[in-house]
Amino acid sequence: MSQSLLRYTNILSIVGDIITVHVPNLTEENARALNGDLALIEQDGQPYSLAQIIKLDRETVALQVFAGCKGLSTGAAVCFLSEPMKATYSPNILGRIFNGAGTPIDNGPALEQDPRIEIDGPSVNPVQRVLASRMVRTNVPMIDVFNTLVESQKIPIFSVSGEPYNQFLARIAIQAEADVVVFGGMGLIFDDYHFFKSKFEEAGVSSRTVMFSNQASDPTVERLMVPDMALAVAENFATKEGKKVLVLLTDMTSYADAMKEIGVAMDKIPANRGYMGDLYSQLAKRYEKAADYKGAGSVTILAVTTMPGNDVTHPVPDNTGYITEGQFYLHGGVLDPFGSLSRLKQMVMGKETRDDHSQIMNTMIRFYSDSVNAKQKQAMAFELSNYDLKTIKFGDLFRERFMSLDANMTLEEALDLSWETMASCFTPEETLMKQSLIDKYWPEREQVSAEVAAEA
Repeated sequence: MSQSLLRYTNILSIVGDIITVHVPNLTEENARALNGDLALIEQDGQPYSLAQIIKLDRETVALQVFAGCKGLSTGAAVCFLSEPMKATYSPNILGRIFNGAGTPIDNGPALEQDPRIEIDGPSVNPVQRVLASRMVRTNVPMIDVFNTLVESQKIPIFSVSGEPYNQFLARIAIQAEADVVVFGGMGLIFDDYHFFKSKFEEAGVSSRTVMFSNQASDPTVERLMVPDMALAVAENFATKEGKKVLVLLTDMTSYADAMKEIGVAMDKIPANRGYMGDLYSQLAKRYEKAADYKGAGSVTILAVTTMPGNDVTHPVPDNTGYITEGQFYLHGGVLDPFGSLSRLKQMVMGKETRDDHSQIMNTMIRFYSDSVNAKQKQAMAFELSNYDLKTIKFGDLFRERFMSLDANMTLEEALDLSWETMASCFTPEETLMKQSLIDKYWPEREQVSAEVAAEA
């Protein structure tokens, strides 16, 4: 690009956090080079803020100003830097915290000399991906037993405001079997930011964690960069160092709202409920970064998606459901076994896990479903059968032992506890399970009696 395009002062408009500048003689070739690049905004000859080019229309260039446009005059100057947004990537970023612009905010050592990588690149060539076949252990029984998380899976946590989804996400970050955890927070209030930071430090996992945090008071444009930075770093850890990387994002609805806000400021024609028509494509572009790389590591994505009004037909969760491979439904402070689904669990159940895993999952959910129906009959004063009473007892034990977000046990411990829970409520014949599995895993009567007495 010619040097004559580097600096311009003809500011046409300032609307919200977006400025437009006139760039004469902007050719199609130069426009392609500029698109998505960074620019430096100067005010009174002094650097004011970085900005990113978000739209080019003939000789008019629109830029999203990172620091906002409050106090910015039309006498400002725009200096094109001729380079896209980049993130710092090296082993030195482990344990560090960055804002949405990729700047360290943890008062740690400067990283100017460390390599930088471009963000928002294309998804991995499908030829370089391998079929998902390895489990990501979380020690959360409602995930490990009933909706197993698999490497390279992309899966959201559907929830609503007020639910403990951030606490749940932090727990997964601490407990999950992963080499590197990359956390991306979008629109966080300070309390949530401090919560994640403190939890990682207290659990001693900061050394394997990278945090990108955009707080609610930070510029909107930085909110849009958090997922791209987190995923770019994750991809490099996976492909260059062969790491098993878990990416945790919260909250993708806040990300979509930021896209809507900028779209409205750009006078784009909105689609469903004010969101832009490319919402699906923008979400898919990020989620498709999840992959298991041939001869290298893997990237697994777990992202919170809040549902305004608990409406699953809201555009963000609705589009997300078509992109991802299932969902975890966090409702009433627990993971709902009926609303949650992992579409890749069959890739590892009974193959990488124990031979009783699949039947335990199906039988436990069947008994719990029967317990919910029995509870409804009891509430309506219907006469209960002996089987109904058994299922009610089972349902109480199931919620206490497995559905609580505080439940913490390995997969094998959870499977053993499942057998014990069934044995304390039902006979082997009532389980309708394979006799070979019953012979192998059914607890001894004395053991079950001792546990029932302990419960009492």
